[in-house]
Amino acid sequence: MAVQAARKLREPVGDPEFGPWLAQASILIIDDEPGMRNFLMRTLGPRCKRIEEAADTDEATRKLDEHHFDVVILDNIMPGKNGVDWLAEQRAIGLFADAILITAFADLETAIQALRAGAADFVLKPFRSNQILNAVARCLDRVRLQRENYVLRYELRAASDHMLLRDRLIGESEAIRQVRETIARVAPLPTSVLLTGESGTGKEVAARSLHSLSERVDKPFVPVNCAAIPPDMIESELFGHVKGAFTGAEGSREGIFMHAQGGTLFLDEMGDLPLALQGKLLRVLEDRRVRPVGSEREVPVDLRFVFATNADLARAVEEGRFRADLYFRINVMQIHLPPLNERDDDVQELADLFMRKLSQQLGMPPVQLEDEARAALARYDWPGNVRELRNVIERTLILGRFPLEQLGASRSPQRGTDESDGSLADLERRHILSVLRDSGGNREEAARRLGVSRKTIDRKCAAWNV
Repeated sequence: MAVQAARKLREPVGDPEFGPWLAQASILIIDDEPGMRNFLMRTLGPRCKRIEEAADTDEATRKLDEHHFDVVILDNIMPGKNGVDWLAEQRAIGLFADAILITAFADLETAIQALRAGAADFVLKPFRSNQILNAVARCLDRVRLQRENYVLRYELRAASDHMLLRDRLIGESEAIRQVRETIARVAPLPTSVLLTGESGTGKEVAARSLHSLSERVDKPFVPVNCAAIPPDMIESELFGHVKGAFTGAEGSREGIFMHAQGGTLFLDEMGDLPLALQGKLLRVLEDRRVRPVGSEREVPVDLRFVFATNADLARAVEEGRFRADLYFRINVMQIHLPPLNERDDDVQELADLFMRKLSQQLGMPPVQLEDEARAALARYDWPGNVRELRNVIERTLILGRFPLEQLGASRSPQRGTDESDGSLADLERRHILSVLRDSGGNREEAARRLGVSRKTIDRKCAAWNV
């Protein structure tokens, strides 16, 4: 036992010949022969992250219930139950790990049965150490490619609005500086984070920043828009499913939780999750285990969760549309992304960045933003926030000129008018102008009295044509 414990605690040395993923692998060996188990333990133990052994299928089943394994090495001929039958049973109740069948009897029927049971490889006894190492490496490479392809599909779905600002929050306004400082403080911690703010304010960009500043930076970042997945499919997408779990489930498939294993899972539009799924997500957060649809086994997961919403979840809780216990569970650390019209001159910096990047992307010459265009950028409300600004700059490149008429026509009705309608915007306008009059028109002094920046006063005055 002491020898086995020492093996588990020892850091894997890795082996370049068999790929970089072996050092992070978790492997279960199932064989009734002590000599074979000892040989495999000595061969794989120093090279992988975790290794366990089982002398029979009953012990193996217990260990699968306790831990997640990337690869299972399974002897076929054992007392009680052969490896092929046991593997078929485990696949039916939720075993997703790749399995390598080892046997001394090389016949075609056994090979066919092994493939039907879900074995990924077939190794004949006796074998050399490099043969089993190569078989394990092939399994790990195949799993890695499958997961990367799966994650890439979600990346491509979510990337259209974020390609230019994926890893950093641009701007020097006080509001965005505070967001960056908070992200830097919480990123190294395992704490779940809830990002709030209007649509288009950069919540996915903030989530990517959290991931890139964390210890999980080398693991997957998986963005999922909960509103974009049909309600009847979202549980299977997130949790995975076993063969036959529902109509059309012709094979078993791991879900997003497993594909993001070790990394960061970003769940956007949390307010759109069905109530039934909210309860299951709460269990995942509390137990760090997922149960695929139709499975009898829960699978341990190691994930950093980042959530985002543009909805008022507290109100949704009051209205019974969102579970109170889930809300309190995800609202440990909340970071609010400010709307673009509260970020002072960041709009100018972002416009210049979009102009440079989009002109290269589209293969079109950049359009010079004249003073009139920059004034329009400053006074516009930007209800679509950064995403809308990006679209305006792309439209500018296509037209070859800045669309002044569009920004002017889309302005908020409170801007540039003296009508007092009692709205919050009108009250704000009257209060600022009153403080400005009391300050003798000194905008620096008015900003100090109001507790805002001078740039904010300048932007408001430009919008009101003062």
